[in-house]
Amino acid sequence: MTRRNQNKAYVLGLAAVLFWSTVASVFKVTLRYIDPVQLLLYSNFVSVVILASILMVRGRMREAFSGSRVEYARSAVLGFLNPFLYYLILFKAYDLLPAQEAQPLNFTWGLVLPLLSMPLLGQRIGARDLVALLLGYAGVIVISTHGDVLGFRLTDPLGAGLAVGSAFVWALYWIYNAKDERDPVVCLFLGFLFSMPMSLIVCAAVSDPIVSDTKGLLGAAYSGAFEMSVTFVLWLLALKLSENTAKVSMLIFVSPFISLVFIHLIVGEKILTSTIVGLLFIVAGLVLQKTTSRRSGEKEV
Repeated sequence: MTRRNQNKAYVLGLAAVLFWSTVASVFKVTLRYIDPVQLLLYSNFVSVVILASILMVRGRMREAFSGSRVEYARSAVLGFLNPFLYYLILFKAYDLLPAQEAQPLNFTWGLVLPLLSMPLLGQRIGARDLVALLLGYAGVIVISTHGDVLGFRLTDPLGAGLAVGSAFVWALYWIYNAKDERDPVVCLFLGFLFSMPMSLIVCAAVSDPIVSDTKGLLGAAYSGAFEMSVTFVLWLLALKLSENTAKVSMLIFVSPFISLVFIHLIVGEKILTSTIVGLLFIVAGLVLQKTTSRRSGEKEV
C-alpha cells in the first residue's frame, strides 16, 4: 500500500510541477490583453470559486466560517501578503521583463526563507545557507545583466527588483502561514477571500474592473486555477501521500527548466544562455539550502 501511495504521490507531484511550469508563459501572454491589476482581480476571483468548491466537496466549508476573530485577522494579513501583494508585484514584474527572466528571479524565494527566518523566527543561518544564498544571487545577477556581470548593467532594474521583491513577499507569507494550524485549504480560501476587496479597490482605482477581452479572461481563469488553487491542492495531496516529503518536494526543481521550454514554444522568447547559466546557479543554491534544512531537521515547506 505504501508503494502504491508513493506512486500516486509522484503522479500528483509531477502534475503539479507541470501545471506550475506553464504559468509563466500564461502570465506573459495574458498580460498582452489585460493589465497586471486586472489579472490579479480575475485570477483571485476564480481561485476563490474553485477553493470554495473544493471545500464544499470535502464538507469543510462550515469550518471556514467558524473561526475566531484572531484567526480571521491572521487570514486578512495572509490574504494581503498572498495573493494581493505577492501577485500584484509579480504580475508587474512579468509585464516589464521577459518571462525567462521574471520566472527564475521569482524562484529565489526558497533562498530568502532562511534569511528572513533569522529575525522573525530566531533561527541562525549557517555557512551552507550563506553559500546557497551567494550561489542563488550570483544567478540573479547573471540573468538580470544577460551575462554582462562585470558591466553590471541591469536590462530592467525595476522589473528585476520587483521579481526579486516578490520572492521576499512569498517567503514572508510562508513563514507566517507555517504558524497557522488550520486546514491549509481553509487557510488559503480565507486568504483569497479577504484579498478580493483589496484587489477590487486597487483595480477600480488604477485600472478598469470590467474586462471584456476573452483571451485576457481565459488567461486569468487559467492562472487562478493552475497557479493559485487546483495545483496547490494537488501538491498538498502529493506531500501527504508520500512516505517522505523530500521525495516529492525535490520535483519542484524541475519546474523552472520545463518552464523555459514552454516560454520558448508559447511566448516565442529565444532562451538566452545567460538565463540557463543563471538558473543553474539558483537551483544549485536551492538544492544546497534544502539539503541543509533537512539535515538540521527544519520543517519542509
